[in-house]
Amino acid sequence: MDHFLYRDGLLHAEDVPLDDIAATVGTPAYVYSHATLLRHFTLFDEALAGMPHLVCYSVKASSNLALLSILAEAGAGMDVVSEGEYRRARAAGVPGERIVFSGVGKTRPEMRTALEGGIRQFNLESEPEMRALSEVAVSLGVEAPVTIRVNPDVDARTHAKISTGKSENKFGIPIARAREVYAEAAKLPGLRVVGIDVHIGSQLTELEPFETAYRKVAELTAALRADGHAIDRLDLGGGLGIPYERSNSAPPLPVEYGEVVKRTVGQLGCEIQIEPGRLIAGNAGILLSRVVYVKQGEGRDFLILDAAMNDLIRPAMYDAWHDIVPVAEPAAGAETRPYDVVGPICESGDTFAKGRPMSPLREGDLVAFRSAGAYGAVMSSEYNSRLLAPEVLVRRDHFAVIRPRPSFDDMLARDRVPEWI
Repeated sequence: MDHFLYRDGLLHAEDVPLDDIAATVGTPAYVYSHATLLRHFTLFDEALAGMPHLVCYSVKASSNLALLSILAEAGAGMDVVSEGEYRRARAAGVPGERIVFSGVGKTRPEMRTALEGGIRQFNLESEPEMRALSEVAVSLGVEAPVTIRVNPDVDARTHAKISTGKSENKFGIPIARAREVYAEAAKLPGLRVVGIDVHIGSQLTELEPFETAYRKVAELTAALRADGHAIDRLDLGGGLGIPYERSNSAPPLPVEYGEVVKRTVGQLGCEIQIEPGRLIAGNAGILLSRVVYVKQGEGRDFLILDAAMNDLIRPAMYDAWHDIVPVAEPAAGAETRPYDVVGPICESGDTFAKGRPMSPLREGDLVAFRSAGAYGAVMSSEYNSRLLAPEVLVRRDHFAVIRPRPSFDDMLARDRVPEWI
């Protein structure tokens, strides 16, 4: 469910007509619903009710400070993968004890920043990283709480570029080596083992891979405890998918995911952490765009939009589907025609959809890309020297720009031409 619905013939974000936002802010623009973001966080929190737990929002999904502040006020933790994301989480009001630092390439300066600023845990991904954190913690005279990310070699049955739990992926250590790696971690000064970390991929639409992975984690927990390690916390990652295409069967609900967690690891007495991003932010945002031209091609018609692959890279990078709907509601039973929906960038890859059935559109009409709140604005760029799209937050009947569109002068001022040229 989201809060982008047709009313009085126009698509609204909560109680705000999207054409009002387009008239004020321009297009393309990202628009987020406060109510949807908060609701989806609450669904995860409620799914783990009855267990000690913390829902750590995955900041990489959508990192605007306004969105992070909403979640922070609701009690969310944050899962970060860079110093920049760590600083965003802190700036949004998240205390260090609710921030988890993940990622395969944490640098020593990043480790130092988190240790000095406060951290719940580091999810370590390799032995070299483990030794580096030990050195940094010792140099600061502190103890770093750590989990070690184990790779359970589970096929998440998702896109190859967002699969993270198979043996060939770059993430974590093989689960078969976990006991020896934990033994080394226990001996390193400055480290305090607190639990286990696992994450098998993103946009999962089935529960079976989670169940398989979590049962392996339960077995590992017993083995590590037998070795004398205090395993009090299980970080189970994120990855639950969302329905990008409305005609698809719906992915599992958070409450169904919560049942998997409870029946696989609920008996272990551990605090549970999860790190959802896409399911919290994805349906909370849309990309608003305007038709620049309708072009008749050889055997096909093109909708050329003012949004492009630099604004929303997912279709070009992952062959991802987004529902693309007109802001003006089509009449019931209205005819449709197939369009190739494209942007203005000078690459054939700047294509959002091919042969997509849509109601007839004209130059100047507004369209909305649904489910664009995750991995949308955060992955955008200025390719072709296009300005970044602004971000807008809606709450009930009012809206605010939470990241303005930069000017061309802003863009040019970031470059420096040496005096000797």
